[in-house]
Amino acid sequence: MDAAKITRQSKSNLALAFVSLGRERRADITTFYAFCRVIDDIADSAELETAQKASGLNAWRNWLRAPSANENPLVEDVRALIAKYRLTPEMLEEIIAGVEMDLSISRYATFDDLRVYCYRVASAVGLVSIEIFGYRNPRCRDYAIELGLALQTTNIIRDVGTDMRLGRIYLPQEEMARFAYSEAELLRAERNEAFMSLMQFQTDRARDFFKKAAALLPPEDRRPMVAAAIMGSIYRALLGRIERDGFRVFEKEYRLNRLQKAAHVALRLLGSR
Repeated sequence: MDAAKITRQSKSNLALAFVSLGRERRADITTFYAFCRVIDDIADSAELETAQKASGLNAWRNWLRAPSANENPLVEDVRALIAKYRLTPEMLEEIIAGVEMDLSISRYATFDDLRVYCYRVASAVGLVSIEIFGYRNPRCRDYAIELGLALQTTNIIRDVGTDMRLGRIYLPQEEMARFAYSEAELLRAERNEAFMSLMQFQTDRARDFFKKAAALLPPEDRRPMVAAAIMGSIYRALLGRIERDGFRVFEKEYRLNRLQKAAHVALRLLGSR
């Protein structure tokens, strides 16, 4: 399956944001996104055993550095991206290390522990993405890190119910204890006062990450970062919708429809001119 098809089938918010890019950069970010999707699918596969998943991810580590027999057809294009944008294999290996954490970790004691995961699966993606988007001010890297943390903490809030059913809890145990909300209550999908307070705390933190990211975006890089800004706009809207709806994350899947997403794209494109 080629990169464009992988991206289309994912129905991702990120894929919609690509419309803001020129043809060449759009093709390149599509290849990179396909890489992210493929390694994520390995870690989440219901058909593979844990050892098989680890082996598949390790194979990608090796492929990033040198051609090999029986490699994934996408690998050659990914290596070309590394050369074209002067990336390093380590930048993409950080993302592999992030999805690999899901193979052995299903609980996080503190947010500091969880932040490592968020950095690897989201901020590291952002750091590669901005190299493809193109930027001038090195401070843009800090913007990518904070925006990645904002997007991933929003994902965690949105997917509490889905992740719980998969045996994963990304809400830090320390914070669950602070708000007197137990794992047993979570597994029973109890949406009580303690849960509401816990989720509001998570939401406030995610919103702080969005604010930090916005403050860090250099003015001279606003135009090349339009795709990232679209993502931020869509996810901020999603966060607000979940909050206004009272965090009904056990019973609902929160998504913006295509028209709502398109509105965010149009506003960001107009604002960048």
